[in-house]
Amino acid sequence: MAERSLIEKTERLRALHVPGRPLILPNAWDAGTAKIVAAEGFPAIATTSAGIAFSYGYPDGEAIPRADMLHAVRRIAAAVSLPVTADVEAGYGPEPKHVAFTVMELLGAGVAGANFEDSSEAQGGALFDLDLATARIAAARKAAEDAGVPFVVNARTDALMRIKEPEAAFAEAVKRLNAYRKAGADCLFAPFTADPAVIARLVKAVDGPLNIILQPTITVAEMAKLGVARISLGGHLARAALATARRAAREIKEHGTCGFARDTIDFRELNTLMAAKS
Repeated sequence: MAERSLIEKTERLRALHVPGRPLILPNAWDAGTAKIVAAEGFPAIATTSAGIAFSYGYPDGEAIPRADMLHAVRRIAAAVSLPVTADVEAGYGPEPKHVAFTVMELLGAGVAGANFEDSSEAQGGALFDLDLATARIAAARKAAEDAGVPFVVNARTDALMRIKEPEAAFAEAVKRLNAYRKAGADCLFAPFTADPAVIARLVKAVDGPLNIILQPTITVAEMAKLGVARISLGGHLARAALATARRAAREIKEHGTCGFARDTIDFRELNTLMAAKS
C-alpha cells in the first residue's frame, strides 16, 4: 500500500491544474534548484530532463541512463515536501510495459506525477503509432491504479514539432491529446508553440487541462487568459544557469576578473536554504 503522504501529494498536484488559473512550474534539475524554487513559494516542483541530462554531461533525448535520471529525480523528491512531477522523456523504452515500470520506479522515489512523450530520439525520433502511444498512457494509468496512487499523468505530444505542415500538425496533436485523455491522462502537454492563436485553438479542441511551455514571447497572464491549466519552463532555467557559468568562465579567461560574483546569492543565505526542508 502506498504511503498516505504520497497519495496526498498526488491529489494536491492534480487539484492545482485549473484552466485560467494555471499551475506554474519552473523546472528544477537537482535538489538544490528544487529547494530554491520551493523557497520562492511555488506549490509544486517539476523536473527538466534536459537540465538533468546536461548536469550529468549528456545531451537531451534519452541519452542519459535511466538509473542516473531516476537518481536525480529521487534526490529532488527527497529534498522538498512539495509534490514533484518528473520529466522522464518517453519513459525509457517504447513498449507500454516500459512506461509502467518507469511509473513504479517513480512511485518508489516519492514522485507524484510525470510527463510521457509520444516520440523518442532513442527510437529514431518519429511519433509513435497512435495505438501504441495511447496504450503507453493507459499502461501508466494502470500501473498507478494497481499501486493505489492517483499518479498525475501528463501526456505530451510532439506532433507540433515532428509534423511540418501547421494544420496537419495541429490536427494530429488534437487527435493524440484527446486519445491520451481517454486513456487516462490527467493533463495534456503540447510544447513547441507560443502562438496565442494556436494555444487558444488547442484549449478549445482538447478535452482536458492543457500544459504549455512559457516562452519569452508570451506571459503567464496571457496564457491564463487563454485558459491554459499548467505552465512549465522546460530547460529554460537550466540553460540560463549554464549560460551564466559560461559567461563567468569567459570573463575569467578573457579579462581576469570575476564581476559576475557580484550577482550571486549570499553564501549564508544559500547555506541556510539548503539546510531546510522546503
